[in-house]
Amino acid sequence: MPLVPEHIKALQPYKAGKPIGELQRELGLKKIVKLASNENPLGVSPKALSALKKAVMSVNRYPSADGFELRKALADRYDVKIDNVFLGHGSEGIISIIMRTFLLDDEEAITSEGSFITFNIAAQSRGIKLVKAPLKDYHIDLQAIAGRITDKTKVIYLANPNNPTGTIFKVHSFLEFIKQVPPRVLVILDEAYFEFAREDPAYPDSMQYRLDNVITLRTFSKAYGLAGVRVGYGFAHEHFISNLMKIKLAFEPSSLALAAGTAALEDIDFLEQTLHLNRQGLKFFYDLFDRLGLRYLRSHANFVTLVFDSEEQVNRLYDRLLRKGVIVRPLKAFGLPNCIRVSTGLEEENAFFAKALENVL
Repeated sequence: MPLVPEHIKALQPYKAGKPIGELQRELGLKKIVKLASNENPLGVSPKALSALKKAVMSVNRYPSADGFELRKALADRYDVKIDNVFLGHGSEGIISIIMRTFLLDDEEAITSEGSFITFNIAAQSRGIKLVKAPLKDYHIDLQAIAGRITDKTKVIYLANPNNPTGTIFKVHSFLEFIKQVPPRVLVILDEAYFEFAREDPAYPDSMQYRLDNVITLRTFSKAYGLAGVRVGYGFAHEHFISNLMKIKLAFEPSSLALAAGTAALEDIDFLEQTLHLNRQGLKFFYDLFDRLGLRYLRSHANFVTLVFDSEEQVNRLYDRLLRKGVIVRPLKAFGLPNCIRVSTGLEEENAFFAKALENVL
């Protein structure tokens, strides 16, 4: 019997967007703009930063094992019981815990092609069968996913808005879909970009449709600018939460993450600034791409995906932008080799990207 299982040997690890320091070492560039990882260009919430500085003085102590203060703040904000709230090491960490808690080896999971690849990794790491439905015009096709449900289906993963396309499925489509899902099937609704999408009345905020077999996932990484401290949260029936609590690491998230998340949740001014900047960035990108005659997908998140004719075009554009000091994200790893994703940045970062893009085109 092999020491390392075959499904682990075949696993391709997640590859993040190219770090700024790496590009500086490779090309010796002084000016680099990173628009690859959907990070908050405004930085950190001032309230969260203040809480982090204070919390640093107590890192010799273990954090709260149940994250009570942050869970209570989230429960109050979204009008649920604290027993309905779960915390983890980013939404990716919660996905991993869900897979370990609820899936048996002979059960199956369903997701969409061209979606968040961390779920694929989590499924493959468990050695379970992962079924994928194709995108429909770069949108998640809920009916195609419903049509793939079998007696072995245990989990369905849906990112809304979807990463990396930025597209959403709408209220009526979700309500029709959920009718077709048996109560024994757990639906993970990953709403990492919820804050950017919630203004659209067609967007189905899952907290308005509380169902016993739905787990909502959200994060402080994007709109709240806390990608580096890794804190995500989820809402679900207390039966699910109580079992997830048995599996999670005892002191996850860290004390710094708990302090930052609790403070960031109260920083409404920073959140509004973030959303305003993103709206400006999306409009700037749309105008730029229209002027250049480029095909793109209108986004409900903090990034825009460009669609090209071939992977060769993507690779050539990506390399040339790197040499101009701009880091974007080719999407071959997501199953979209003919696409590039560009995050919105500060006004001057967007302008720097625009100049570089016009030059290399």
